[in-house]
Amino acid sequence: MAEKIVGVLLGLFSGLQTIPYGKQILVFIISMMPILELRGGILAAALLGLKPLESYIIAIVANIIPVPFILWFITGILNWMRKSKHFSKLAAWIDKKVVKHKGQIEKFGFWGLVLFVGIPIPGTGAWTGCLIAAVLGMDKKKSFIATMIGIFMASIIMMLLSFGLIKSIF
Repeated sequence: MAEKIVGVLLGLFSGLQTIPYGKQILVFIISMMPILELRGGILAAALLGLKPLESYIIAIVANIIPVPFILWFITGILNWMRKSKHFSKLAAWIDKKVVKHKGQIEKFGFWGLVLFVGIPIPGTGAWTGCLIAAVLGMDKKKSFIATMIGIFMASIIMMLLSFGLIKSIF
């Protein structure tokens, strides 16, 4: 699914690829987006022919930027959304997503959050992990550290997969 979304975004923003650093900007934007995050950013970088180290740095930095904002502000935003007639359905969808995944993090705490963020499968990642940590009332500093470890873990996995380094190792 991520591959299809990344492909659509690359096609949609193909004009951006022609300007100086346009490919890097595109990887940065994709890496900041919920759902795709650095998983999509690194995949996009590989498809765009960017260098692995450059891609790695751009994707990590972009994926880290939203983390403190989510951890410190999302519960207030969600409370407001639940009361809003325009955003209550979106808040209900987010609440459903939190309930679906919270057991995985709740059971193992810090390390559950690390693994949730770090294993690059659909529905996991920094955005969802931070959302769940905030809703569960987990310590924000520990959640931030767990999320950073998870981001680095996911980035290594995605680099190996996206740039085909696994093939060169074996």
